[in-house]
Amino acid sequence: MAYNVRWGIMATGWIAETFVRDLLKDPQTRDASDVAHQITAVASSSSVDKATQFIHANKIPSASCAAYGDYQSLVDDPNVDVVYVATPHSHHYQNVMLALTAGKHVLCEKAFTVNAAQTKILCETARKKGLFLMEAVWTRYFPLSIQVREMIQKGEIGEVLRTMADTSFGGDVEGKWGKTHRMVNPELAGGALLDLGIYSLTWVFQTLYHTLPRDQRKPPTVTSVMTPYHLTGADESTTIVLDFPTSTPSNSTPPRRSHGIAMTSIRVAADPDQRGSAGPVIRIQGTKGEIQVLGMPFRPTGYRVIPAADADGQAGEVREVQCPFPDGGHGMFWEADEVARCLRDGKLESEGLPWEESIVIMEVMDEVRRQGGLTYPAKIESTEYPLDL
Repeated sequence: MAYNVRWGIMATGWIAETFVRDLLKDPQTRDASDVAHQITAVASSSSVDKATQFIHANKIPSASCAAYGDYQSLVDDPNVDVVYVATPHSHHYQNVMLALTAGKHVLCEKAFTVNAAQTKILCETARKKGLFLMEAVWTRYFPLSIQVREMIQKGEIGEVLRTMADTSFGGDVEGKWGKTHRMVNPELAGGALLDLGIYSLTWVFQTLYHTLPRDQRKPPTVTSVMTPYHLTGADESTTIVLDFPTSTPSNSTPPRRSHGIAMTSIRVAADPDQRGSAGPVIRIQGTKGEIQVLGMPFRPTGYRVIPAADADGQAGEVREVQCPFPDGGHGMFWEADEVARCLRDGKLESEGLPWEESIVIMEVMDEVRRQGGLTYPAKIESTEYPLDL
């Protein structure tokens, strides 16, 4: 029998809508017959009507789904097993603490929090309460991502020494977002780094860090440059060079270093014509070849494996693999399935993205902001709870 998880949805924005639509798809279409999902509550911070509209608009069976006009009621609902936090990341710390305090398991959208100090407290709170907690870096749970990590661990492209990833969207920032949109608003921890840069860092970490055994994973040193958006001070472009003291998969002796280059921008685009003409935005380079990930870093559609030429200049066959999304889904159902299996198996964290790794990535972003002189308002940086934002 499938293990059924009852979800409470916190917030009613587009990301929550995308997640819910994936939750409602039949798990059988993605060969996930061991788990099932049910949406039993939706909450808007502004009104019950907004939550009700969300339920109807997304065709959630309303007979078994409660609508709430505040988040406290959501986390107090006994019919909710796990809360999906889909609020702006400026509010994640307060929202996740609310859910954990009420005894609920949590899947929280990325970036996990505004800073590493907040993430550490959330993880420690979950540990003390015996609750499951996971950062919703959905891309990590794609079959494509798992296949890439497995190829690296098997040594298919040799010792991996460099990964480059670019998550950038070009455009008229002033005309599109002005001063108040969440993407550029410091009051909501806006800017390219936390919202988009997390995907570039995801590819660097899952190929140069996560592919090693846990006791061999070592944090990188950080060098970065940042361009502030002149209207608000949030970052519009950030480039990060990470120097890992290890390589993967063998962490060879003597140890080789590996480099990650993570780029993000809202001023220039990684894929200008949105047709892939600019080439792959992710390149994973090893001593025996290269893996190119095709499509945008958050939702790649395939990958290409290019073997290195031998001593005689003879090259192996290039292999290209397409990774479609079942049932017209967006791809968020895979992370939901992971949550269900972790709950079923009594786990507090996911091996695909352990708490320790989320903390290290947040520490990297803290250091990037320090080097770039980017700070957010004290209230959203605070570890005080509860705090009215």
